[in-house]
Amino acid sequence: MDVVKQKSFNNKSVKRIAMAIIVLLGLLSMYLIKQNVNQVTLNKKDLVIGQVTQGELRVTVDGYGKLISHKQELITSLTRATVKQIVLKPGAVVEKGSLIVKLENPELGYQLSSAQQQLVSLQANSRQLALNQQREVIAEQSKISEYSAKLESASLKRKAEEKLFKQGIVSGLKFRESQLNEKQLKTTITLANQSLKHLQDVHQEALLIQQERINQQLNTVKNAQDRLDALHVVAKFDGILQRLPVSLGQSINPGQEIALIGSTSDLIAEIKIPQSQANAIRIGQQVEIDTRQSILLGKVSRIDPIVQDNSVLIDVTFTQPLDNNMRPEQNVDAEIITDTLSNVAYIERPANIQAKSQQAMYRLEKGNNKATRVEITFGQKTSRYVAIIKGAVPGDSFILTDLTNYQASEIALN
Repeated sequence: MDVVKQKSFNNKSVKRIAMAIIVLLGLLSMYLIKQNVNQVTLNKKDLVIGQVTQGELRVTVDGYGKLISHKQELITSLTRATVKQIVLKPGAVVEKGSLIVKLENPELGYQLSSAQQQLVSLQANSRQLALNQQREVIAEQSKISEYSAKLESASLKRKAEEKLFKQGIVSGLKFRESQLNEKQLKTTITLANQSLKHLQDVHQEALLIQQERINQQLNTVKNAQDRLDALHVVAKFDGILQRLPVSLGQSINPGQEIALIGSTSDLIAEIKIPQSQANAIRIGQQVEIDTRQSILLGKVSRIDPIVQDNSVLIDVTFTQPLDNNMRPEQNVDAEIITDTLSNVAYIERPANIQAKSQQAMYRLEKGNNKATRVEITFGQKTSRYVAIIKGAVPGDSFILTDLTNYQASEIALN
């Protein structure tokens, strides 16, 4: 009779079975872990929730900058000088005529004295010239008077001889001599009058030349006086002393800056905006300026054509009265209104959301006990809001807190 022998498992088969069981257990563990990861639970109190709204949305560009004086005066030195006294320091409020700095240059006093002496000499020469001319005119007029008297005598003689000539008492030769003498005197007087007129014209021109020399010297004296007066550096209008780049005892060269004064009543805002958003800025656009104390309205008045440090400078002119406590160099924030969107869906701008992009957000479901991950297409943004083109409707609520690290399709809320 045949005997059936049963095969026993060897050690190799046992190891294979054990390895298979370990692999299955590992896969099961990974599955369970994955399930636990996907089932995220967050506390609603720790989240920021926003709701989609339908209406008008202002599109803005944010910027920052400072207030500057629209009216400024740069005071420079007219001559070489030394800083003798500093009366006011930067930040001081000045009025028209306020003394800021005293300079010193003794040579300017000598120059003014010399110019004044030359002016006095020229004025004396002018008076002497006028006297000499007056004597010459009087001499010419005396000659004319003498000739006129002779002419009158010759006329009387000629008339008397004419009667005698007709009676045959005076010869014709003597009568013609009287006529000729009268004619010659008339010609002499005419020439003398012409000579006097010419002399007066020459005198007038000489006086004009002398007066021009006096005027030139007057300008020289005025310039010397101005340079001397400029040693007392004063403000030309009410404002604030913004800069004073000099020190006591410093030597100043002609044209070197002494002080910068800016008006406190005529301020504008100088704002930096990102280069990437500069194309949306236009002259005349409305701007809201935040001074940390109040919001003031203005408009874009200038756009700098040069890009510096990836920023573009714009000037904003205020369209309403300014507060009395506003000063140059004060830091401000700005919001430039570039467009207004009508009847658009929008929501408070979530963290890390870019304009005209598509990103995922978690939408709260009914009951507010869970949130579902949905894709949202965003439009233009402002400093606070962003427009929604697709993926949400008015009334939807979304988690605004940054949840980019979560990939679960749903999040439980408690």
